[in-house]
Parts: sequence; structure tokens; C-alpha cells
Amino acid sequence: MLFLLFLLSSGLTKVQAQADPREDVKKNFKGVIELDIRNSKSDWSAYTRKSAPEGAPNVLFILYDDTGQAAWSPYGGAINMPTLQKIADNGVTYTQWHTTALCSPTRSTLLTGRNHHINGMASITETADGFPGANGQIPAQCATIGQVLQQAGWSTFWIGKNHNVPEQDVSSGGSKAQWPTQMGFDRYYGFLGGETNQWYPDLVEDNHFIEAPYSPEEGYHLSKDLADKAIEYIKDQKATNPSKPWYMWYCPGANHAPHHAPEEYIAKYKGKFDAGYDAYREWVLPRMISKGILPAGTKNTPFNFLPPNISNPDDYVKPWNKLSADEKKLFTKLAEVYAGFSEYTDAQVGRVIDYLEKTGQLENTVVMYAADNGASGEGSPTGSVNENKFFNGYPDELSENLQYIDKLGGPDTYEHYPTGWAAAFSAPYKMFKRYSNYAGGTCDPLIISWPKGIKARGEVRNQYHHSTDIVPTILDICGITMPTNFNGVEQYPLSGVSMKYSFDAKPDGPTQKKIQYYTMLGTRAIWKDGWKAVAVHAPLTGTGKFDKDVWELYNTDVDRAEANNLAKKNPEKLKELVDAWFSEADKNLVLPLDDRSAMEIIGAERPSQEKPKTRYVYYPGTAAVPEGVAVNVRGRSYKIVGDVDIKSDASGVIFAHGSRFGGHSLFIKDKKLHYVYNFLGIKPEQAFVSSSTLTPGKHALGFEFIREKTGEHGEQIGTGHLYIDGKEVAKGPMKTQPGKFTLSGDGLCVGFDSGDAVSSQYTTPGTFKGGEILGVGIDISEQSYEDLNKEAQRILKAQ
Repeated sequence: MLFLLFLLSSGLTKVQAQADPREDVKKNFKGVIELDIRNSKSDWSAYTRKSAPEGAPNVLFILYDDTGQAAWSPYGGAINMPTLQKIADNGVTYTQWHTTALCSPTRSTLLTGRNHHINGMASITETADGFPGANGQIPAQCATIGQVLQQAGWSTFWIGKNHNVPEQDVSSGGSKAQWPTQMGFDRYYGFLGGETNQWYPDLVEDNHFIEAPYSPEEGYHLSKDLADKAIEYIKDQKATNPSKPWYMWYCPGANHAPHHAPEEYIAKYKGKFDAGYDAYREWVLPRMISKGILPAGTKNTPFNFLPPNISNPDDYVKPWNKLSADEKKLFTKLAEVYAGFSEYTDAQVGRVIDYLEKTGQLENTVVMYAADNGASGEGSPTGSVNENKFFNGYPDELSENLQYIDKLGGPDTYEHYPTGWAAAFSAPYKMFKRYSNYAGGTCDPLIISWPKGIKARGEVRNQYHHSTDIVPTILDICGITMPTNFNGVEQYPLSGVSMKYSFDAKPDGPTQKKIQYYTMLGTRAIWKDGWKAVAVHAPLTGTGKFDKDVWELYNTDVDRAEANNLAKKNPEKLKELVDAWFSEADKNLVLPLDDRSAMEIIGAERPSQEKPKTRYVYYPGTAAVPEGVAVNVRGRSYKIVGDVDIKSDASGVIFAHGSRFGGHSLFIKDKKLHYVYNFLGIKPEQAFVSSSTLTPGKHALGFEFIREKTGEHGEQIGTGHLYIDGKEVAKGPMKTQPGKFTLSGDGLCVGFDSGDAVSSQYTTPGTFKGGEILGVGIDISEQSYEDLNKEAQRILKAQ
């Protein structure tokens, strides 16, 4: 009995230890509670939201994509950026601000102030792997600048590109845990993936997918739309909470491919790049020196003309003087489009700046204008009218590209300039985007103005800094600190340091940054106290053997271009830095290194809440299903069957996935059944048309691809069969692309085709009319089409 009483008393003690949270509410209540409210006194202290410190500034952070220092006019480049120049004239220009060399990782550092591996962002989200530093999910231990400012009394907005949501969560039914509105942002308007078509974007507003508000024919371009939305959000906030400061992360699609711009902006640059990328590097360097961006005596590093054995063949540069006349004509126009895209977007940003000035907000707004990595070499040595070829490992053909030369920048192309321009716009440094070992991939533009808080006007700052330093800087400016515990979770310490001290520093004053490691896609380096060690390794080569990497050594205090390798002259310093890299790698969850090919990494399956299956059923009336969670028909045979009840004169899309730059579609036109497989936008389309017309009634309409072999570039070669009610009505040879249809997000649709049309035989949305689509089944098993068709017929009879 005594033992039982002991157990009971122990249980009671445990219950008492687990205090009822309601008791805490009562204990913390500072008012008076009586039976009658007239005798009671209320207390709002526990429910009052924090207010920002008196006089706290707004923060507008504008983040471009894929831009080296040598591109923009404030840095000496040929691309005119009037808005950026206005910011530079009103503030300070940083000459040694660095990034991770790729977008998702850099953006994660700008969100959290922690190194990209601490954020789980070893690379872009599409390459996520099951390692602590590479899982593609920002952990709760890394509270974002949005979350911290939101709780401190700021309104928070995110406009434009995201690319920090796990690929499997980019869907209507997926987890929203890493979407912007769950990561500290009150409002969001933009695209979740790494890129999007600027004429037909894949848009999300807050927590749901939407279609663009109007068409290109009506004047639509994403850069304009984003500026409209940014102004709208600020107007709405000031109409209701005018005393509250705001933070806006403004991330246009520029300058990432596809390079799209209105023709009048492209025309501004006609002839400006005719001398070629070799000449551009020689032209831009003295301009950069004269503006104080680089020290006198800086020399251009050589182009990547003749690759060493470990180089990536996609990253070579074709010497300009060895190009044909047609190649020069095409490459020049591709650069003109890129420049027009950049300036047009700057003009749209200018509308936001003008609005802030007109409404008296600019004086106390911190404006940061930057880029997330160096210029992009993803256009390969030959450039492309369809960048998706690069991600499919499929070569471009000059004759095909030349057919589009007068359409470049418009909706008919998805272009990217060749690697020569990437190297030119990243002058004087070696290499470009994806290369974290050399400054061409990491040394980027950053200009900051704050009329109320920065005295300097039109000055440069040469202090060495990194993207991890932006969050500490914003917090320092705003007078708040990163909490050690956020929402009950102990926080990882910040990796960066505040740059606020540099606002009033001398241009060549000492930096407060001490060390920064770099690692991306197999490349790596480390900077420490003015010295930099570089491992010679190209990204995405699959060569491995990292223990055999040769390390180079540079004194960046005197050799900003990293041209003079001092490894042999100073082996002790080299060893010190290499040892420091491994120490930082351990501290920041960096290993293992991964240099596998883009196809191998991006094509890998990743975990999903949905169990793997071989049959998928989709229904009309739903939003487009993003490719990351849609049925995967790559590299295999597949079957598509649509159950359709035709009433009269039916037409339109039954099923579509992708765009004109890669995709497939099943549709009815002129009373006939059509199937088009658009192989990477290469003309002519692979089209199958029924020999007979469709009659009113219920039908099973479908297509089957039977894979027979793999082609030279990984494409699948086989035979296509078009069916009406199980009867073959067309047949022919066909090939399917090795990789994804698109990185821009044109999803799988039933009853319409979102964004850009897969086939030139109809225009979007191509809505199905004259009947009813009951559902579309897609099978990737080895089951015969006949069995799938019989099942479809049974379903039709049951309706």
C-alpha cells in the first residue's frame, strides 16, 4: 500500500511538473479578474505586437541573377543601368563583395546570414541530396531576416524569384513550410523555381499558383509586372500602417536565362558588341580601373580557350577570331538581348525608386542593389535559342539557331549567350557562374545607398565581404540582433559580419571580414586575411579524385584578378589555407563534395510524401502540376489515355506538359486527334494526327511511346502510336528528350495548356470545349496499352 501511495504521489508530482500552460497565462496577466467585468481590469501587455525602433528605415534589397561586375555601367560595363547609377551616385559601390557562385545557395545566405551548407543549400534545390549540408531545406535553426524583422515590427514583402523551396514542395498540395509566407514574409508575388519564361511566367501569389494577369500581346513582361506589384504592396501597407517600416526582397528574373526583353530595349544595343567578347574584355578593364573598381595595373586573366584535362567541355570559349561570320552575327545578337533585358529590368526597378522618392520614403530607405553570382556559362560555347538543351545535355546547332535570329528576345526563343560573353562580363577574373574557386563566379556587384544614414556619395569601398554579411548588416542598421532562440528553437550563430562600419570607412580601409570558404559543384577555395587558396577543379565533370586536386595561391590584396599563382613561392601559406578550408568544411557541414554531371544530379529521384507509383490519374479543373511532382516519362516507355465525352465540335487540349521549348500535348483540332512531342523546341514538331475524325460520344483517346534504344545524347528513340478507342490511327518514329521538359515550371495540365503552348498548332490556354474530359491516365509501367485502354473503356461505361 505504501508503495502504491508512492507511485501515486510520484505520478502527481509528474503531473504538477508538467504545468498547465493556462496557469502561465493567469500568472502573467497583470490586470484584475472579478465576476463582473465592471470590477475587472484588462491587460493588453501580453498581446501587443512589437513596434520597430523609432525612425527605423525601410529596406529594399534588389537582387539580380547571373551578372558579373564587368556587365553594368556603374562598374565600367557596356550595359546602361540608369537606376543603378542613381543608387551608386547616392551611396557606396563595393568592389570585393562575393557570393557562393550559384543562386539557391547565395539566396539562402541572404535570407539567413549563415553559410549555404548550414542552410542545407550546397547547390540549387533541384540537386538536393540526403546530407546535412545538401538537403535543400533551410532548418529551423536558421531564422530568416524576414522572420526576425517581421517579429520586430516591419512589414515584409518578397517579390520575384525564390528558388529556395524544395523541388518536391513546389506544388499546390505540397508542404508550404518553406514557402515565403511561412518564412517570415507577409506577402509574396513571383516564381518559386530557378528561372521562368518572362513572357509566360509561372506565377505564385502568396500560397497559390496563378496565371499571368494579361498576355505579351497586351504588353505583359514579368519585369514590369513585378514592379507593379512591388508598388502595390507598398501603397497598400502605407494606406493602413503608414508609421510601420517595411523590408522588401525584390528579385527580378533578370539576368537569368531565358533572356527576354521588349524589342526597343534590345535595339539600343545594336552593334555595341560587334567587336566580340575578346575585345570587350580589353575595352572594359581600363574603364573598371578608372572608376576605382580595380586597382591600377590589374591585368585580364586568360580566356578558357584550351581546357586542361579536368575542364568541363561545356565551359570552353571559342576564340572570336576563329568564329564564322554567322557565328559572330548570332553571338553578337545574343549579347544585345542580354543587355536589353538587363536595362529594361533596371528601368522597371526605377519606377519603384521613383515612387519611393515621390512619396518621401527614399530618404530613409536602405537600397541594396546586387547580383547573386557571376555571369552564366550555361549557354555552352555556341550559345542557344533554347537553354533547356544545356540541362538536357543536348547540343545546339548553328543552322537551327540562326533561324531565330530576328526573334531573339521574344516569346519564340528561350535563349542564352555563349560562354565567351560569360567570361567577358566576368572580366578580369577567371571563369564564371558555378565556379566557386575563381572570382569570376563569386565577385559580384553590390551598391548600397541610404540617404539618411550614409554620408558618402558616389564612393567605392574595397573591403572584402560576402553574401553572408548582408543579414548582419541589415540587423545592425535596424538596431536589432539575431535572436539566440527563435520560436523555441536554439539558433545557429550568424556566419557573416556587419558591413555597416564600411559606410563611413575609407575606400581602402581594413575589412572586418576574416575568413570565407567557397565550395560549389566540386569547385572550392578559401579566402583568409587577404590570401586565397584555390583548388583547380571544374564543376559537373564527374571526375572526382578531390584528394588529387592541385591548389593555387593568390594574394588578393595586391592581385585582385587572381593572375599570379604563388603556391610554389609560399608553400607554408598555402598549407595554412588548405588546412583552414578543411576546418571550415567541418564546421559548416560541407562534405561530401559533389561534381557529378548536371543530368546525373538533377535527374536523381528525391523523397516525396507520395509513394512511388507507375500509374497517375489527373482531372480537369486543377492548376498545372509542377514537373517536380508530376509523372516522370523521361527515359522510358509510357502510355496516355484520356476519357473524353464529346458533345459536338470538340476542340482543345486534353493533356499538355511543358512548353514550346520541350513538352508534349494531346489535343483535338479540326475534329481529329493530335499528339505532339516537342523535342527541345527543334523544328519540325514530332506530330501524330488521326486518320479518322472523332464522332460525338464517349471515347478513350490516347498515345503510346515504345522505347527501343538510347541515342547518342541520351535521348530515347522508339515508335509512337496514336489511338482512338483502342484502334491505332497513326504511327511513326519518335524520340524523347533525356532531361526535364523545362526548368521554368510549365506544368502538367488537363483541359488546357498553361503559360507557353507546347505546340504551334494552338495558342494558350487552348481550353477544351465541346465536351467533357473525365480524366487522363498516364502509365509508365510495362503494362500493355491494350490493358490500359480496356480499363479506360470500363470507366467510360460506368459514367
